[in-house]
Amino acid sequence: MPVRQLGLEAHVAMSDAATGIRRGQDGEAQGCRAGAFFDLDRTLISRATPIALAATFRRWRLLRRRDLMRALAWQLIFLLPGFRESAVRRATEDGMVLLRDVPVEAVEELLAEAMESVLRPLVYEEPLALMREHHARGEPVYLVSASLDQIVRHIADDLGFDDAIGSTCEVVDGVYTGRSLRPCYGPFKAHAVAEFAERDGIDLASSTAYSDSHTDLALLEAVGHPTAVNPDPRLAAIATSRGWPVLKFVKLAGRRDAVPAPTDRSHELRSRP
Repeated sequence: MPVRQLGLEAHVAMSDAATGIRRGQDGEAQGCRAGAFFDLDRTLISRATPIALAATFRRWRLLRRRDLMRALAWQLIFLLPGFRESAVRRATEDGMVLLRDVPVEAVEELLAEAMESVLRPLVYEEPLALMREHHARGEPVYLVSASLDQIVRHIADDLGFDDAIGSTCEVVDGVYTGRSLRPCYGPFKAHAVAEFAERDGIDLASSTAYSDSHTDLALLEAVGHPTAVNPDPRLAAIATSRGWPVLKFVKLAGRRDAVPAPTDRSHELRSRP
């Protein structure tokens, strides 16, 4: 049976065997509360959110042409083998700078449109199915991403995650300043997961994390049951050497309905010329 068809039940069986977790007749783990943590880009959705949203930001005149080209350049770097965590850091900080003078309200309006017309068609069906199975077992599900916190939370709310966190940008008088406040990549993702666990009473040793990138190694190592999804070459090698499950997500969930384009007033939403 192909790996991508195994589903959560196989993971649960392996996890229980590895940790000695005992389950009652209802399938609930006895004496612990597991959780599930999903990466966003190329794990929950098939593309990176900055590049997926770049054209919409441009159409709403919230992103200039040269900014769009910078975003494209960063995504090309991520496609190269062997890119480092430092590249993620620079891309995250660069993305915050691009938000300078953009009203928070404008981004929320843009996301309300783009969720169905742009982002929803890129969502994989397989992680949604896994999320439903985690929920059926009473396990909270979290979305953890280096993308802008506002974007990550919007996607999480729409898809039914219990909570989410992304990188935060400073806001003054309702407008982004472009200054990064709290990143959420590399080890910072692991810190965020630990905070969720402490707040919600999650046993990380019985929890699962899903990611596509070797830069999320700290996230994957933070839980008892790391799972590589559509892994890059370095993560694939790590998963193989450590015996981690490797899943292949291929089926796109698709859009629910069409959303009309914004009106001509969109150019008024940015506070700088």
